[in-house]
Formats: sequence, C-alpha cells, structure tokens
Amino acid sequence: MLSYLFEDAPDFGAVREISPGILWLRMPLPMALDHINLYLLEDDDGWWIIDTGIALGPTQELWEGVFEQYFQEKPVKAVLSTHYHPDHTGMAGWLCERWRVPFYMTEAEYYVGLAFGRTGKDHFNWETELNLLRSGRNADQVKAAVESFKGLSAITKPMPTSFRRLTDGAFLTINGNRWQVVIGRGHSPEHACLYCSALNILISGDQVIPRITSNISVAGSEPEGNPLKEWFNSLEHLQDLLPADALVLPAHNTPFYGLHERLRYLVEHHEDHLLALEEACVESDRSAMDLLPVMFKRPLDGQNLGLALGECIAHLNYLHQRGQLQRHIDESGCYRYLSADDTLPLRLRKRDHGAKNDAPIRV
Repeated sequence: MLSYLFEDAPDFGAVREISPGILWLRMPLPMALDHINLYLLEDDDGWWIIDTGIALGPTQELWEGVFEQYFQEKPVKAVLSTHYHPDHTGMAGWLCERWRVPFYMTEAEYYVGLAFGRTGKDHFNWETELNLLRSGRNADQVKAAVESFKGLSAITKPMPTSFRRLTDGAFLTINGNRWQVVIGRGHSPEHACLYCSALNILISGDQVIPRITSNISVAGSEPEGNPLKEWFNSLEHLQDLLPADALVLPAHNTPFYGLHERLRYLVEHHEDHLLALEEACVESDRSAMDLLPVMFKRPLDGQNLGLALGECIAHLNYLHQRGQLQRHIDESGCYRYLSADDTLPLRLRKRDHGAKNDAPIRV
C-alpha cells in the first residue's frame, strides 16, 4: 500500500519544503486534472527549476510571486523539463529568457517539443484526419475535431532555441548531491527522471504517478507507434535500477513511498486491459471506438475522448504488432480488429481477470 509524505498539498503558487534545499511548488491546470507539481532545487549559487507549468491563466503571475518571495537571495540558475508536454515546458522559454539561464532536456523531448510547441490551427493535416477515421470516428466527429483544434502554441511560450542535453546515466551535481538522469519511455519519447541516491529521492515527472496512471497514447503524428511496449520496458528498468523505499516526487498528486508496488500495479493494470481487449475481439471484429467501453466505464467527451482513444489504440497496436490481433480496413476506411488466437476463449475461462475499467483518464 502506498504511503504519502503529506496529507494535503500547498496552494497554487506556494511552496512546501520536502527536505532542506528541495521545495514542492504547485501550479494550476485548466482541466479535470487541475494541477502540476514543480520542484525547486537549491544550489550554492542559485535555484534549479524542474518543470514549468502551462503558459495559460495565472501561471506567469504566480511565478513572479515565487521569485519575489523565495528567490531574493539567490537567482534562478537553470531550468529543466522532464518531457515536452505543455504543462512541463509551457513556461520554459519565458523562464530562460527572464533569467538568462540554460535549459536542460533530453534530445528527443527537446526536438519534439520544439516542433509541437509551434503547432497552430493550420497543422491539423490529412494524416491526422485519416488517423481519426481509422479509429472509428465518423465524418461529423472528425470535422468537430478539426474545428476545435488549436495546437500547442496557444498554451506554450516559444521554447528556448538551445538546450543542454540530458542522457541516461548522466549526473547533475546540485548543492553537493549527485542527481542521476534516468530515462523512461512510453508516455513521451525520452522522459527524464532524476534520482539522488544520497537522499533516496526520485523526481519522477509523469513516469510514475500515484492514484492516476500516465497516458500511453498513439497519435496521428505516429499512427503505427508502439508506446506501450516502451512503457513496459521502462517500468522494468525503473524497478531494477531504483530502490523500493525511495521517496517519489511526482508531477501530479502528492509525494509518496511505495515505488516498486506502484510499478507492479501499472504493469498489471495494462496487462488486464490487453487481455480484456483481446477477449472483446474474439467473436466479431471491433473498431477502436467500439472498444472504448472495454477500457473506460465513464462517459467520454472532448479532450478526455481524445486521450482515451489514443490509449486504446496504443493497446491495440501492441496486440496487433505481437500478432495477437488481426487488423483490416472496412468499407468506411476504419480499422477493425479480430483476435488471432483460437484458444483464447478457453484460456480466458481459466483465468480470473478483469480490466480496471474505473481507472481515471490519464495525463
């Protein structure tokens, strides 16, 4: 069972000390998941900012309040983003320009973020439309998606035009402590976590989160991607590398203990979904839209529908590429999936299984 360092969380724009020189800062998000956790690491000559918040609403004003209240004696020294998603990089360009400091990120995350951070309404192309049709959305739903698309430039300040590369196994020395870069994949291309063995603290970003599970999605930009395979490999790598009793500082919810237990749960959670999807495709072929209720019981609309559909396709791609599901295109241009294993119904009857259908929408 997971245990939590605090029973509550700081207000937006306020900080809480995790340990000397490590501060927890929360910023608001304009969605059901209404916050992101950022972390401030004190060095001998300045502060490191780990993740930045989204470039929307009061985030910039809240940052100015943090500077005024907490950074009077030492300036910002560096900005580091764990991955390219806008709640983690939205303010990176502004922060680096304001303080004239370097930006740290992995190579894949930087270049993907540089590209996606500049997308606007005109970047919804025919390939993205085709991906939606392949998933089972009808023409009206695709049209609505096109009309509502704004791109990430609306919520992301222009990213810094240079960066300092983080690589797996490299170390950053901050206030005399060595923080090892630990790379995870699946939620994003080359997600950087930071682990300090002297403090036994892991800054996990979105790679490990309590209470909710990270979104593992396929998007129109890489329709044949297999992020779930990368996710499984990363969870195994984290469990082999990191101690079970590490204090985990996640990007959402609250700091917790129970790293290995959480990693095992995440593997089982996705394995249950895979089995449930394969079972649902035994007697007739199904589209990704048809299969959403297998993974999600709650009503889905708007952004939640897009995230859920991307996650469903990630599971279907995993099964298809392993040869467990057959896939064909029907007359409407939609992918339809059918189990490739004739022995599956018998095996299912012998196993007590059940997808965790009440799992919340992921980040």
